[in-house]
Amino acid sequence: MKNDEIIIRKAVEADSAKVWLLMRDLAIFEKYIDVFAITPEIVKVSGFRKSPPDFYCFVAEDKDEIAGMLVYYFLPYTAQNRPGIYMKELYVDQKYRGQKIGKQLMDVLKKEAKVNNCGQIKWTVAPWNEAGKRFYERLGAKENNEWINYEWNVKN
Repeated sequence: MKNDEIIIRKAVEADSAKVWLLMRDLAIFEKYIDVFAITPEIVKVSGFRKSPPDFYCFVAEDKDEIAGMLVYYFLPYTAQNRPGIYMKELYVDQKYRGQKIGKQLMDVLKKEAKVNNCGQIKWTVAPWNEAGKRFYERLGAKENNEWINYEWNVKN
């Protein structure tokens, strides 16, 4: 069932608590809730009170409810001498899935990339997330097997 009431827009500070709830739900879904350290206040300060913000966010709004979110940040310097975008989080509330909200959020991100002269949008997908991989492939995204991701955890 298609919901014609969905509006995709940039998140504002008043959305912080609702965006945080979706971030928490994503952490549960992707199985990293045990290390999830984000709070609604961190979302508010990092995303809306800092200049420039640590991240940017689009939300899918259904009346007064946030149905989905897409969190991203800019990569200002790349080998192509053009900025890029790194999509950190894409999540649609379970009760809103199947309504093309994820595609709408990705389409808005693609427009944002073009407006900002970005050469690429990059992101990672958990290897077990088959539905996510199929979704991105339907959009025309290609898996990049040329690089292996590494992490170096730094403890204080």
